[in-house]
Amino acid sequence: MAKLKNWISAFRLRTLFLAVAGVTLGTGVALQEGKFSAITFVLALALAVSIQILSNLANDLGDYLKGTDVTGNRQGPARAVQSGKISPGEMKTAIGIAIVIVAAIGLTLVLDAAESYTQPSVFVLLGIGLVCILSALFYTIGKYAYGYVGLGDFFAFLFFGPVAVIGTYFLHTHSIGFQPVLPAVGLGFISTMVLNINNMRDMDNDKASGKITFALRLGLKNAKIYHTLLTFGMFTCFLQYSFMFAALPGYRFLYVAVFLYQFYLLTQVHKKTGRELDPYLKLTSMSGFLLAVVFSICINI
Repeated sequence: MAKLKNWISAFRLRTLFLAVAGVTLGTGVALQEGKFSAITFVLALALAVSIQILSNLANDLGDYLKGTDVTGNRQGPARAVQSGKISPGEMKTAIGIAIVIVAAIGLTLVLDAAESYTQPSVFVLLGIGLVCILSALFYTIGKYAYGYVGLGDFFAFLFFGPVAVIGTYFLHTHSIGFQPVLPAVGLGFISTMVLNINNMRDMDNDKASGKITFALRLGLKNAKIYHTLLTFGMFTCFLQYSFMFAALPGYRFLYVAVFLYQFYLLTQVHKKTGRELDPYLKLTSMSGFLLAVVFSICINI
């Protein structure tokens, strides 16, 4: 039982909200156009969650191998390998199993409706799936881990935003259009905000271990300005979508109530430093999930 709890902790369930949000948002936009597949939704959801868990396991191992978690300065919860609750060998095995699960779900998702796609589309989808797996692995693992050279923000934006939302939209509609782009960018901004909070929290530890994040390059003051720009950029994206595609009736803007909570989180982030920022990782992630759900409901009523 204790071992199971250790693995559940290693999965870092609080990070799964945004993975679910991307699929929810892409599905909501597709549904507004009258396109929806329950099988696609379930499989896409399972795929998003499994990729996120794979990424969490790989990050746990990668940071340990690079010494990031053993400086004594890390402000977040103790990692599974660093704390000794899970051995590096066990974690490598779990990562291998997770890759097989992700690949199996991804193949099932693509092949389920393969007859509806052109052959190039099938290969593009499979290619995107492969890139997602590689990105999950090499955020912290490897000599050229992109999370250690300040590229984490870009990849968080890309994969949690455009790839997740537009990809889900395509799986439902079998077409590409502009409709999912603004929500995808908006959710990408929220995902980047979550990572930025993480990196602001861990600045001292990252500096000591040689991990160069975008927040560390900016410095704490500028990282908070950057966080503000991301927040208002996110507001703009969702509102612009509504003005363009779902302006009437007026109650379709009810999701703006979630903005008030997100603005409150922004004010708190500006007041906090170090370990004090940790609770706002989960709260910001949850706010993204909440916005995806409420927004999807609003544009479809």
